[in-house]
Amino acid sequence: MPAGPGTPASPGASASASDRGSSGPPDCPPSPLLTRGSRESPALRQTAVRASVPQKLAETLSSQYGLNVFVAGLLFLLAWAVHAAGVGKRDLLCFLTALMLLQLLWMLWYVGRSYAQRRLIRPKDAHAGAQWLRGSISLFATITVILGCFKVGYFIGFSECLSAMEGVFPVTHAVHTLLQVYFLWGHAKDIIQSFKTLERFGVIHSVVTNLLLWANSVLNESKHQLNEHKERLLTLGFGNITLVLDDHTPQCNCTPPALCPAVSRVIYYLYPFNIEYQILASTMLYVLWKNVGRRVDSPARPEMRFQFSRGMAGAALGLGVLAATIGVVAVYLVHIGRSRTQSEWALVLFYLSATSLLTLMGAAGLLGIWVCRMDKQSLDESKNPARKLDADLLVGTASGSWLISWGSILAMLCATTRPRYTWFNLPYSALVIAEKYIQNLFIIESVHREPQPLREDIRTLRVVAVCSGGTSSLASFGAVNGSLQPGCGKEEEEPGRPPREPRVLQGSTRRSVLRNVAVFLFLCNISLWVPPAFGCRPEYDNGLEEVVFGFEPWIIVVNLAMPFSIFYRMHAAASLFEVYCKI
Repeated sequence: MPAGPGTPASPGASASASDRGSSGPPDCPPSPLLTRGSRESPALRQTAVRASVPQKLAETLSSQYGLNVFVAGLLFLLAWAVHAAGVGKRDLLCFLTALMLLQLLWMLWYVGRSYAQRRLIRPKDAHAGAQWLRGSISLFATITVILGCFKVGYFIGFSECLSAMEGVFPVTHAVHTLLQVYFLWGHAKDIIQSFKTLERFGVIHSVVTNLLLWANSVLNESKHQLNEHKERLLTLGFGNITLVLDDHTPQCNCTPPALCPAVSRVIYYLYPFNIEYQILASTMLYVLWKNVGRRVDSPARPEMRFQFSRGMAGAALGLGVLAATIGVVAVYLVHIGRSRTQSEWALVLFYLSATSLLTLMGAAGLLGIWVCRMDKQSLDESKNPARKLDADLLVGTASGSWLISWGSILAMLCATTRPRYTWFNLPYSALVIAEKYIQNLFIIESVHREPQPLREDIRTLRVVAVCSGGTSSLASFGAVNGSLQPGCGKEEEEPGRPPREPRVLQGSTRRSVLRNVAVFLFLCNISLWVPPAFGCRPEYDNGLEEVVFGFEPWIIVVNLAMPFSIFYRMHAAASLFEVYCKI
């Protein structure tokens, strides 16, 4: 007998109606994410807490081990730098070589174990070890190996008075570099779930080894820059500063005589790439260390695709800025130190060009922040070690140039006499502080934004299709100008729907603006990385800060802060590349 309107349907009738596909979609089953917490008993949660205690202890022990090794290595570097009694360069190189050999043994063991268990399905961190990051580290590693070859040539030229470690170290470093790049290409995304205590010590040892190699390269380059700076000071009239060179040149003749000076000059031009390689490797390994034993609870990362055709206006302007910056650097290096007049003219040229560039970057960053705020997208607050480390590095390394900039501003305010060219340093220092503040805000907001959500009509359509179990309900809809319309008719506005945004504020225009801002800032950061990396450092040559603070205190500040300032520009460029690919 057919059921009336008030008669409840039987279970069999409901099932048959569901199979046939009814006009109204049935209720969708509740999400497992909503019911998972209710199924977990207090006993299971207590067991999970007890299981996490040994892993937290292993993380604490491994971090303290890494900190002690790092402090010991820094003391070795300091002892060699100040010519401490009984500590020579051979001792320092022996220590660094031992660290690299120990890391090589661990990496070989890890790679061998991974190959033996290659059939197992291992969890991966989709946010770690991006392809563009691995490509960058491969490029810097290639130049690092070339640098090692030149160091071997330098050792051959001075073989009569150099210890054998001067030749062993670059060879070991080259082998270490090649295997480490192979390791990072294959295992940077790993989330280690076995031998976790041992792996934590192995990974943190690798992080510390790369940090000490980075510090060694920074120290060698700083000594070279400082020697050049001391020779330039007399041309600016600061004759009261004692000129004592500190260059560890071997006390014997080079064979052939023309080899060693040429190789020495090339080595110091390659050091910036080696410095970037070591710090990039240490950051990737740190993410691997944070991922040991981690539970992946964040959604899969959407694939980022680089398309050269996007952001052409920003790319053209950025390439013009890069070409102009290279020209300014060339003029600066040619004229600085030749005479007082030429040195002052080179400093004024640098300050004017850098001030103009920083103003453009600050304006572009503000535009990008404004466009991001108009999107009204929620931020992705899921825990992720790679993304958190990127944000921390941006803010932490920016403090290096902020320290130098505030020192320059204070010197301008406290100086008794101010040469005319030093006044250009005041707006430059203020803009360095403001531009990095704005750029950090733009990058962090862009990286933390959730993927572009589906339009409400598309999302509703998918829910209808999934819950009804078929696609018959889609036939009554048509698409006009990218919008769903019932029966392909005229679009009807819903009563509670907000009015459509103006054309200039629509999604495609916003994305185009953000792409151009990102690619422009990317090339500008490369442009600002070039001058300090290749010897154009007005913080040394300005001279006013050294009069106010004293020669040695200011040189210590610059030598400590400058490596962070240089790394900031490269890291900001990498982050902006990621922002560009996500848009």
